[in-house]
Amino acid sequence: MKTVWEKYTGKKLQPVMDFAKDYEAFLSGAKTEREQVRDSIALAKEKGFRPLEKVEKLKAGDKVYVDNRGKSLCLFVIGKRPLEEGLNILGAHVDSPRLDIKQVPLYEDGGSGLAYLDTHYYGGIKKYQWVTQPLALHGVVARKDGSVVDVVIGEDENDPVVGVSDILIHLAATQMKKTAAEAIDGEDLNILVGSIPLKTKDKEMKDLVKANILEILKKKYGMEEDDFLSAELEAVPAGKARDYGLDRSMVFAYGQDDKICAYTSLRAILDIEVPERTACCILVDKEEVGSQGNTGMQSRFFENAIAEMIAKTTDYNDLLVRRALRNSKMLSSDVSAAYEPNFPSVFEPKNSAYMGKGIVFNKYTGARGKSGCNDANAEYIAKLRKVMDDNKVAFQTAELGKVDAGGGGTIAYILANLDMDVIDAGIAVQNMHSCYEVSSKADIYEGYRAYKAFLKDMN
Repeated sequence: MKTVWEKYTGKKLQPVMDFAKDYEAFLSGAKTEREQVRDSIALAKEKGFRPLEKVEKLKAGDKVYVDNRGKSLCLFVIGKRPLEEGLNILGAHVDSPRLDIKQVPLYEDGGSGLAYLDTHYYGGIKKYQWVTQPLALHGVVARKDGSVVDVVIGEDENDPVVGVSDILIHLAATQMKKTAAEAIDGEDLNILVGSIPLKTKDKEMKDLVKANILEILKKKYGMEEDDFLSAELEAVPAGKARDYGLDRSMVFAYGQDDKICAYTSLRAILDIEVPERTACCILVDKEEVGSQGNTGMQSRFFENAIAEMIAKTTDYNDLLVRRALRNSKMLSSDVSAAYEPNFPSVFEPKNSAYMGKGIVFNKYTGARGKSGCNDANAEYIAKLRKVMDDNKVAFQTAELGKVDAGGGGTIAYILANLDMDVIDAGIAVQNMHSCYEVSSKADIYEGYRAYKAFLKDMN
């Protein structure tokens, strides 16, 4: 079979397109980790999931979730077999590269009469891709009175957008001599937010454009300048996810790394029946910056959740927690680099992921000599192959480009450190870490089917 599209013809095509439509709608409304967790919980509640802390005793068929500070999430469907026999786990991340607004960000350039927000980029980006793009502001402002205000500016068609300017080509002789990495400096990713001065009778008042921006924020969000200190604001590409290609076969959107795997993993656990082994879906923050912090995968929140579940199913014993982790099987649901015909020199064709050919299994990631990788065991891969074949799921295997071309990692090694079997399994994406990434609708649907089969049949 050349591509998955060959089996999705006639009436079989409609579910693929319908699933992609739902995915685009979800992605358009949830661009940040907080929004992803919020909307995932909303969908989970519709399917009968309840907060774990509100359930006294767990039994087979129960659906529960653990919300970690509104930025990470674990969902569970309790299986028929004891937890100590292990879980089937899907783990994706919901953070994506972006421009974070600094804590003291707002300033006015006196000579130009323009107001800016200073930023610190988050994750691995090509900085030049983020200039002259329409950006929206998403996030929260936590005020001293304990209230938290949600902020979204730039997504409604009546909203303004903001952005980072670039030097015009006519004056860019020096810039054009620089490497791509040097053309735009991180400290130059300043977001232009205003140019109208505040109307005031105070002739001694300075920085009137900045003052006018503060007035706008105060009217709309009740926000004072000091509130930036306890705000989490992110600048992300504005606009909705779109169909891509004249045949509408692809999705064009910001944040598909890794929200494409997060959504398909979420849908898989929402749609399964009562499994033999407890099913789990982890949606985690901070992967793009190393998974540190109390909302990243390196924190203890997942282990704590397992301990809580053990305590709600039987007499608690730390050994049972260790056994549950040891006997678990996991798919690290993260994207893979799709082969780029425009840039073939960095790919090894036999071991590359291709759009339209199904879910991708990466036995290992890492860089150069597999540095920093999780290298899945052959026996585990053999079991996965059988599950995929039994469920007629199209899959392919790949690695991240040529051996010395670069590299990358996922959360796989962190879960493997808990002594469970783990492999990276995701969807191939072009333009990874850019403002707009591209994926195949056929792969999205096949990924959903793969994750659902894994939760149901892996033993």
